[in-house]
Amino acid sequence: MNIVLGITGSIAAYKACTLIREFVKGGHEVQVVITPAGKEFITPVTLSALTSKPVISDFFAQRDGTWHSHVQLGLWADAMVVAPATASTLAKMAHGVADNMLITTYLSMRAPVFVAPAMDLDMWAHAATQANLALLRQRGVTVIEPASGELASHLVGKGRMEEPEAIARVVIDSVAATSLRGRRVLITAGPTYERIDPVRFIGNYSSGKMGIALAEECARRGAQVDLVLGPTALRPTHPAIAVADVESAHQMWEAATRLFPEADAAILCAAVADFTPDTVATQKLRREGDGLTLRLRPTEDIAATLGRMKRTAPADGAPRQVLVGFALETHDERAHALDKLQRKHLDAIVLNSLQDEGAGFRHDTNKVTIITPAGETPFPLKPKTEVAADIIDTLENLL
Repeated sequence: MNIVLGITGSIAAYKACTLIREFVKGGHEVQVVITPAGKEFITPVTLSALTSKPVISDFFAQRDGTWHSHVQLGLWADAMVVAPATASTLAKMAHGVADNMLITTYLSMRAPVFVAPAMDLDMWAHAATQANLALLRQRGVTVIEPASGELASHLVGKGRMEEPEAIARVVIDSVAATSLRGRRVLITAGPTYERIDPVRFIGNYSSGKMGIALAEECARRGAQVDLVLGPTALRPTHPAIAVADVESAHQMWEAATRLFPEADAAILCAAVADFTPDTVATQKLRREGDGLTLRLRPTEDIAATLGRMKRTAPADGAPRQVLVGFALETHDERAHALDKLQRKHLDAIVLNSLQDEGAGFRHDTNKVTIITPAGETPFPLKPKTEVAADIIDTLENLL
């Protein structure tokens, strides 16, 4: 992500160093644009060393007259952050007073803009400042409000700039959230329990961690998520995730087929039982005789059903759909995954093996290979949250 960082004349300007480090640590490029007053609080040499880019302050370079194009900066950036943002800069932004390079860059910016105000309490509380902030919010600028809580109750928190780590988190999460905005994703997760009697069931070791990580990642990128979740103690936390709790394979099939027509994509991560008892005892089975024989019948194949339902081209105003499956194997892994990819009309399949240490059920890590008709991409063992990001990157490329 390309980030323009605007720094203004505030004592909090020193915190920009930490903010730059947070962005760079996350793999983002930072271009600093500083006001003349900002240079009184922090030197461009320091900022340039942290960003590996010359700091921009004036419209023209002092030595050779090279013009700094605010228009090009507006096209280059994926986000603009003004931190610290003084009351003066907020007023100029609100009213379009383009008397320095930072404000002209803001007026040319096509990417999301964030401001982190920094000023004393009286300036923050003044009606003019609050009116300027209201104008900026109306124009789509995200105001990262100063720290509050206990400090505010002692009249020293209001007006204080939010901490750099929190600013970086808001910016990165907010910009990332645009990539799946307007999309609806169906995800199945967790195990299924197939009842034998009122107290016993056939199940598996799935915890639901991988599916919930996928749901959280999709929601973080702006998607609305329908999570069909089998019996597990884990729960997602993002407000954009709607959970449909189910127990059996049949209930999961019913929920998935009901929700899929409205989805842009589905990721079938659940460990669904392939077989279920032919009959379920209405009372607890007693230990009698030398054993117990269970007759099992196949469950509905969710992947195959959705593969047949899938829209492969836009129809009646609805977009084409993308279907991603999972293959957890113990032998002949690649052959089984390729067969499933083709037979069930999937657009991609995520292969993982119980032979890989640290992968599969009950682990916080996973080691997968993502297979599409275009090829295969193996990934090393990593946390399931990072695996989820890899899978959703692939999904975005397929949409």
